[in-house]
Amino acid sequence: MTRQIHVGGVPVGGGAPVSIQSMTNTPTQDVEATLAQIRALAAAGCDIVRLAVPDMAAARAIGALKAGSPVPLVADIHFDYRLALEAAEQGIDKIRINPGNIGAPERVEAVARACRERHIPIRVGVNGGSLEKELLDKYSGPTPEAMVESALGHIRLLERYGFEDICVSLKASSVPVTMRAYQLMAEGYGYPLHLGVTEAGTREMGELKAAAGIGGLLALGIGDTLRVSLTADPVEEIYAARRILKAIGLRREGPELIACPTCGRTQIDLIPMAKQVEELLKGVDKPITVAVMGCVVNGPGEARHADVGLAGGKGEGVLFKHGEIVARVPEEQLVPGLMKLIEEL
Repeated sequence: MTRQIHVGGVPVGGGAPVSIQSMTNTPTQDVEATLAQIRALAAAGCDIVRLAVPDMAAARAIGALKAGSPVPLVADIHFDYRLALEAAEQGIDKIRINPGNIGAPERVEAVARACRERHIPIRVGVNGGSLEKELLDKYSGPTPEAMVESALGHIRLLERYGFEDICVSLKASSVPVTMRAYQLMAEGYGYPLHLGVTEAGTREMGELKAAAGIGGLLALGIGDTLRVSLTADPVEEIYAARRILKAIGLRREGPELIACPTCGRTQIDLIPMAKQVEELLKGVDKPITVAVMGCVVNGPGEARHADVGLAGGKGEGVLFKHGEIVARVPEEQLVPGLMKLIEEL
């Protein structure tokens, strides 16, 4: 188990629930637009929101953003340690910065001291596309080992000044490289891990890569917080993250639909029926499992763990609850009958 940090009121690591993050894409100094996006992300289920802080105008807007934000905020900073000091002064909840990139040791010490005094954690964020040249030469490219060595170098700089309130990310655009880097980091360093596959792509491909990389790591017990990076509206990142967490059983928010893939035994028009049930379930907030199965073979038997379900036959089908058949009805009554069962739960 990793050690625990606190990003505002959100615990990360140490057995805390896996938290969902995203990043605004509005100009940070535009307080009204940025707050609107923060609130939209929070409403979708985001736990922590990160802000780009490229200049002092953005850093000085943090106080106003903090005052109106319903969730903790993270300042994303590169190279300029003065932006980190201003963000800390403005009350930011967490800073993402690589200590090795901000210059002289006294600058690293100043950031570490400012964050330690205010209990602000720091994320050491390593990206496979921007590794130090000496590491790229040493490992002949952005390998998992190069990424871990980069992270450890940044961590040691902070540890030198007594700072250990650290979270680590090791993101690459390659799923296998990302997964291996996190696995290496998880083997014995103890810092909480922020999962992500960077530059994953547009919504469909990006979600697939995130599901494979982030979901695969979480299924192995690796990871404490995550961001699904998509070239899309940031709110889509939250929906994708929730789907991933739900798929591997780490969150139960609303109903889960399971459906068989159909085969030659299927004698009802199952695909549109499953889509109809999926649409109807959007109005249900009960944490239940609902099964839509194509035949009795794959009905109450294989879906016995479902709370309720339907299984098709020829022109008719059965409704079942907790693996037991409760009714046999004509095909056109299967979906209404299923929704009635859900209402009764």
